[in-house]
Amino acid sequence: MTRIVGEIREGVARLVSAAGGSPEEIVAAIDDLGVPVVADIVLAELRHRADLGTYTGVEVRFALRHGGDTVSVHLPGEPSGAAPDAVVEQSLAEVVQGLFGPRGPRPAATRVLRWRDLDSREFITDPPPTFAVVRRLLDAIDRPYAAGLAELCVRYGSDKWGIHQYPRHYEHHFDAIRDRPLTILEIGVGGYADPGRGGASLHMWKRYFPRASVFGLDITDKSALSEQRLTVLAGDQSSPTDLAEVVAQTGPLDIVIDDGSHVSAHLLASFGALFPVLRDGGLYVLEDLQTSYWPNFGGRADVFDDPATSVGFLKQLVDGLNHEDIEGRQPRATDAAIGGLHFYHNLCFVEKATNLDGAPPSWIPRS
Repeated sequence: MTRIVGEIREGVARLVSAAGGSPEEIVAAIDDLGVPVVADIVLAELRHRADLGTYTGVEVRFALRHGGDTVSVHLPGEPSGAAPDAVVEQSLAEVVQGLFGPRGPRPAATRVLRWRDLDSREFITDPPPTFAVVRRLLDAIDRPYAAGLAELCVRYGSDKWGIHQYPRHYEHHFDAIRDRPLTILEIGVGGYADPGRGGASLHMWKRYFPRASVFGLDITDKSALSEQRLTVLAGDQSSPTDLAEVVAQTGPLDIVIDDGSHVSAHLLASFGALFPVLRDGGLYVLEDLQTSYWPNFGGRADVFDDPATSVGFLKQLVDGLNHEDIEGRQPRATDAAIGGLHFYHNLCFVEKATNLDGAPPSWIPRS
């Protein structure tokens, strides 16, 4: 099973890379991976993005052409044996570019759409649910960047919107990089100790970043939630050993989101282990910082700058932004690697960037 998951992950990564290049690169990737493998990847991606759970009794067949071959995939499930309600014919390479390509026009030059009941009077006077299903499926190809983060929070059940108001801040920082082939790690999968529950935010990130590889980390083994472009790992966010094993699986990271235990000591341990492997230009996000003031989570309600609390630690990073201007300050390992800090209600974004602009001229008196 591990080998199969690894092969799927490599296949998706190959298609994401090719979709950012020329049409010839997409064709070559399909040839190398094989039409049936690529068709299965397309089918899984369409199922996730279209979110057809509320629609039953509608069958759509995609006839995907590549060279002289045509492969059929059916949604939402296996073919019933009856004629499908709709048939979408299209080049497999075109669909791959639509699903996994960066922002830009989505080609549909080869698409043909056929409706089973087109001659029925009711098809015009009382439009069937088939229209809604096909629209969702085609939007998944043609408009992969249309859905907003708050909408996706509600769709997948993430508490980042509602109890919190995080999406507008996330979109402020993430929108410009949304179409990049990123590697994302979120600490905390949700569902508490139940191995079959959780993953709402992971599905949200997978949908919001159509080209990303998304990883989740939880102290409970929730690996059964893994799927295409989404891998759930088990480990303790306060254990350097466990975090090193996580990085061995993910490789260098572009985004880390800590929505784990919210215990200050755990946040600091994860930051110490993961920030160094964040790529330059990456973002490290800490959520639910209100626990920094709650003693039950290792916080303090009486001292607000204790570096053992999450907010007290972050306040010290603010001084690090100006490390070259502070005489006599004890250097920190992060001083030259943090280019910006952005604070919001219960939320902080830390930018990984070189911070060596130099101090003002020495002839300016300091004291």
